[in-house]
Amino acid sequence: MDFSSKVILITGASGGIGASCALRFASLGADLALVGRNSENLENIAGKCEETKGLRPLTIIADVSIDEDVERIVQETIDRYGKIDVLVNNAGFLIMSGLSGDIENFDKMMATNIRGTYLLTQKTVPYLLETKGNIVNISSIVSIKPVPAMLGYSMTKAAMDIFTKCIALELGPKGVRANMVNPGPVDTNLFTANSLTPEQNNQYLSKVSEAIPLRKVSKGEDVAKLVSFLASDDASCITGTNNIIDCGLILGETFF
Repeated sequence: MDFSSKVILITGASGGIGASCALRFASLGADLALVGRNSENLENIAGKCEETKGLRPLTIIADVSIDEDVERIVQETIDRYGKIDVLVNNAGFLIMSGLSGDIENFDKMMATNIRGTYLLTQKTVPYLLETKGNIVNISSIVSIKPVPAMLGYSMTKAAMDIFTKCIALELGPKGVRANMVNPGPVDTNLFTANSLTPEQNNQYLSKVSEAIPLRKVSKGEDVAKLVSFLASDDASCITGTNNIIDCGLILGETFF
C-alpha cells in the first residue's frame, strides 16, 4: 500500500487507535492532518510521524463536539493541503454506565461519538467527492453485542454503524466509499481516560483475554493496519461493511 500524495484526516489522533493510525499512515507516505484535544500528546505523535515520513503533519487542537471547531478542522486541512482523500472518524470516548447513569454523560458521548462524526463527515464530503476518496469510521463490537454496563457508549456505536451504511449507499454512486472498523477490547487508554484506574484496566484486559479464542487483545497498531487497508485502493470494491477485529471475542458467551 502506498499513500504518497494522499491526504488523511484523522480525529482523536492524540492517543490510542488514532495515534496508531497516524503512525501507520505516516509509514505509508501519507500527508496527515491530525486532530486532538490534548496538545502535548498530539505534538508528540506528530513528532513521531515526522521521524517516519520526514515531513511534520498538520496538527489541529480541536473538539469535534464544537461546531466551530469542526469548521476549523476542515478549513485548516484544506488551507494546508488543498484536498482530503481519506477521513478517519476516530474521536470518541467511553464513560461506563447503565440505564441509571447520568444523562449528562450520555449527552457528552453522543455529542462527540456520533454528532461530531456526523457533522465532520458532512463538511468533508464535498472534498471527498472531488478526490473520489473514502471514509473509515471507528466503531466497536459493542454496537453488535449488548453490554449493559456500556449502554450509552454502545448506543453511540450502533448509531455509527447505521450512519456508515447509510452514507455508503448515498455516496457510493458518486465514487466515495465508507466502511467501519469494529474493534473488541484494545490495549489503549480508552477505559482509563474516564472510567477505570490503570490497575482496573489491566485486570479487565487480563480477565477478558482468558475468554477470547486467541487468548489476547488487539493492539492499536493491529487496528491501524485494518484501517489503512480499508482506506487503500486494495479495498476499492468494499463499502458499507462492518469489519470486526476482536481476536474472536464476539464468538464467545462471556464479555464482562
